[in-house]
Amino acid sequence: MRRRTKIVATLGPASDDADTLCKMIYAGLDVARLNFSHGDADDHRERAAVLREAAKTCGRDVGLLGDLQGPKIRVQRFENHSVVLADGDSFYLDSTLGLMDGNQDGVGVALDTLHEDLKVDDVLLLNDGMITLTVDRIEGTRIHTTVVNGGILSDHKGINLKGGGLSAAALTDVDKENIKLAAELGADFLAVSFVRSAKDVREARELFQAAGGRGLIVAKIERAEAVDDIDSIIAATDIIMVARGDLGVEMGYAELTGIQKRLIRKTRKQHKIVITATQMMESMIQNPIPTRAEVSDVANAVIDGTDAVMLSGETAVGKYPIEAISAMAEVCVGAEKFPLVAGTTTHRMNDRFEQVDEAIAMATMYTANHMSVKAIIALTESGATTRWMSRIRSDIPIYAFTPHEATNRRVALYRGVYPISFVENTENPRRLYQDIFNTLLHYELVDVDDLVIFTKGDTGGLSGGTNAMKVLTVKRET
Repeated sequence: MRRRTKIVATLGPASDDADTLCKMIYAGLDVARLNFSHGDADDHRERAAVLREAAKTCGRDVGLLGDLQGPKIRVQRFENHSVVLADGDSFYLDSTLGLMDGNQDGVGVALDTLHEDLKVDDVLLLNDGMITLTVDRIEGTRIHTTVVNGGILSDHKGINLKGGGLSAAALTDVDKENIKLAAELGADFLAVSFVRSAKDVREARELFQAAGGRGLIVAKIERAEAVDDIDSIIAATDIIMVARGDLGVEMGYAELTGIQKRLIRKTRKQHKIVITATQMMESMIQNPIPTRAEVSDVANAVIDGTDAVMLSGETAVGKYPIEAISAMAEVCVGAEKFPLVAGTTTHRMNDRFEQVDEAIAMATMYTANHMSVKAIIALTESGATTRWMSRIRSDIPIYAFTPHEATNRRVALYRGVYPISFVENTENPRRLYQDIFNTLLHYELVDVDDLVIFTKGDTGGLSGGTNAMKVLTVKRET
């Protein structure tokens, strides 16, 4: 069974060499993530270059995702690098404290306006929620708190406000420089961290395009405010990432699974792409096999309809990057056999369509799901038609035939869509169908006399111009 759900994996020291990357690609890597929170520009340039070369060697189209670090709000440094906070201790946060002057009594914070965002009785969550503080009083820039749940607090650990509401802008000066870097590297996807509203998405897109970027925008949902404004954010972006780390801290872990399901459902309803991320196979940083809970977590996201699942530390710094991708791929294939994923659907049966290519895509999937069709072939410029098709649940593979490398890498993220490089013979258009059959037969994707559905536009080279659908019988060239 061909895997429909795609795999995003983060590059890092564990996956820097070309040989490891090739093995990761063969294991199931579809999109590689550069985490701009770690490493410098030269590190990212080197990783992008090695990835492109490895993908070429493997004969695969692998997308590149640049992930901005965003305004992660952190404590500054301690004199001795860490302190132990006990339940009931008094502890203060102060943005004017020296960068390295933290001690047992308090520490600096990397957000000048933090004191303006808080009020008495607010709950602050530090180090991914491991430490809890309640706000007692605020004197100027100094925030006096009581430790509710203590522990070890070390340099640069993150700060979240329970329920959200911190005012840090989504794009920092560092992010704006990294947007230029992503454009330079030809990133196929740009992920914007800590999005609060559709305005943040639009600003990132404008900066990316101004720098020459042509990739799609990923809005990472990890703030409570983003969940509240999710419909407009989905409308403004191309892709949603359910980033469950900070989101779980701000919203509470008990609600996280329900929020994840709602975000996936809403994103698919608006015909956009969705990635599910964070700690999906976290134990494989140290172990060669996942836990049963991790298997269930990945499978649950697949059954809900996520386009992709993501690995972070597992492939960036873990001991078993190849095994992590293999395990995730195996779980995806197993989950895709579940009846809620495979088979026909009544999705959008009563809708009216606004675009011709959208209508053709929906007609294609309806026909495919009600006939013995072995494959869908879309002759596409931008991949838009295949994105529409991928919103319909089906177990029929969708092949994006395109001459554009960037489109190949883009559709590599779409659920159930597989890129195939193809240049149409414009000098002899009557050969088009046979050339397509020859390509499918060459890759052993179909057999002679199989039924396939073919879509294209009358005008070549026009993005969004798909306006025709045909049912064809595969023939061998005579």
